[in-house]
Amino acid sequence: MRQAGPWKQEGYAAAWRFAARAHEGQREPVESLPYILHLGSVAMETMGTLREEPGLDEDLAVQCALLHDVLEDTRVPYDELAVAFGDEVARGVLALSKNASLPKGEQMRDSLQRIRLQPREVWIVKLADRTCNLRPPIPAHWSRDKASRYRDEAGVILAELGAASGYLARRLRAKIDAYEVVLDAFARG
Repeated sequence: MRQAGPWKQEGYAAAWRFAARAHEGQREPVESLPYILHLGSVAMETMGTLREEPGLDEDLAVQCALLHDVLEDTRVPYDELAVAFGDEVARGVLALSKNASLPKGEQMRDSLQRIRLQPREVWIVKLADRTCNLRPPIPAHWSRDKASRYRDEAGVILAELGAASGYLARRLRAKIDAYEVVLDAFARG
């Protein structure tokens, strides 16, 4: 088991490079910017939380934040990730990944159940991910109903994982509340 302590620049750099290579060519759906910006945002949100709530395994949290979509959205296999970053990081990233073999309506519930079996640092990454994703603008190809379901799903994530971080739970709650204003503006077109 890894020890609590501050994140290390070498681990950050290795995860950043690995994620950049794995996600090369992928774009964010709204602004068509390189997808790596999303990963950096989740890492930043995670690092902000670690600053507010010290005493965690910061390397685990930061590496999982940077790598959280590698198994779900790229061709990187679990074994390659485990060799590069260790079993604990790989298990965290796997828990953060939806199981595409399940019906879409069951994927988030399954992922949340697997995340809850992981260390607190992995819970924080999921909270940080949804906090970052609840920002305007809403993807133009989404309906208001889909955007509302996404916001409601954020409430489920908060209810299931919010105990991991009071700081991040408050930030996600504020984003959920603010998203209602974005939804209203989106509906007016």
